[in-house]
Amino acid sequence: MIYNQILVRFGDLTLKGKNQKVFLKTLYKLMDEKMEGLNVYVERTHDRIFIHLNDEDVNKVIERLNLVSGISSYSLVVKCSDDLNDIKETALKLMQEVVKKKTTFKVNTKRADKNYPMHSLEITKHVSGYVLSHNSDLVVDVHNPEVELNLEIRGGACYLFNTNIRAMGGFPVGVAGKGLLMLSGGIDSPVAGYLAMKQGIEIECIHFESTPLTSIESAQKVVDLVKKMAKYAPGNKINVHFIPFKELHMALLDNVPESYNITIMRRMMYRIATKLAIKQNCLAIINGESVGQVASQTLGSMNTINSVTNYPILRPLCTYDKIDIMNISRKIDCYDLSIKPFEDCCTVYVPKAPATSPKKEKAELFEKSFDYETMVDMAVENVNSITISADSNLDLSMLGLEVREVLNEIKQK
Repeated sequence: MIYNQILVRFGDLTLKGKNQKVFLKTLYKLMDEKMEGLNVYVERTHDRIFIHLNDEDVNKVIERLNLVSGISSYSLVVKCSDDLNDIKETALKLMQEVVKKKTTFKVNTKRADKNYPMHSLEITKHVSGYVLSHNSDLVVDVHNPEVELNLEIRGGACYLFNTNIRAMGGFPVGVAGKGLLMLSGGIDSPVAGYLAMKQGIEIECIHFESTPLTSIESAQKVVDLVKKMAKYAPGNKINVHFIPFKELHMALLDNVPESYNITIMRRMMYRIATKLAIKQNCLAIINGESVGQVASQTLGSMNTINSVTNYPILRPLCTYDKIDIMNISRKIDCYDLSIKPFEDCCTVYVPKAPATSPKKEKAELFEKSFDYETMVDMAVENVNSITISADSNLDLSMLGLEVREVLNEIKQK
């Protein structure tokens, strides 16, 4: 392959004015982390990044690059001198590698170096004429070309590329503060976590485990999903907080009418998540709710559930349909894990007829039938917190115990 560099563009970061330095510092650190172990050199300029490949496998570099939030787009680039003859020869080699059949093309020239002795249009004419005369498969089409050859002349060099690949976008993870993701083992919440990170939010995760009411494999799903998400996180790691929820779960089943079971369960989860978010210095709670997708996600349900907290609740998926969510889940390699048939505490006892527009007053009345406040405090106090990295080999199911016992054993070791 002829490419020897990758040109990286910042996108929205350039609009950040006085805060731009903070955003770029975070992006540079994130980029360095993701490129660690690769034989590349990252060159920073005021408005873009150049990754020198140094014969490194370009596919490996692209794979890592796609994990970096805050990048708008990137292009595979050939760098040569700004000598016109060198530019023409390099352009011909690139087009010969790219074009294998009759193809329309166009040359675009950007002359960042205004001291260069030729204007952009002159350079375009010279290069396109030379390439056309040496490649019979090419035909000029300036309006709707199949291939565009782009030239950028800057700093005594010329950069040639014919691709503009959309990157992750958003902002570098960490610049927007930290949020607490309510993570189940389903499809939606990992996607919500990914989208939050994409917009610059560093995440910690909270998972409500009810072993042995739920299987230990459902908690293992969470571990495996976090490993996938950690690839996008700073340091390739994410803190996960396992909340012992069995006692509350049993109290709900014993004291709450079936139609309100999920509503009040979610209210308990929000109470716990709020306390933990404050404790962990998280500025918001994040979840995978999408309006109308299930009974607890109607606007009426959300209003009743949400009323137990005044903490900011972020719902990145609120307007997404299931197909969109599934497509992102596949993109981040979580889908096959998410559809494994291990139920969490929100799905193991699904009511036959859940309330779709539950009333706050009724929920509060049902909650008076048991001492939930003590149980909420105990759940937060007995949380088991671990850090999961992208290369973690933690296997809960091999130990065959309740999750809290497994995690306690891990801590003791």
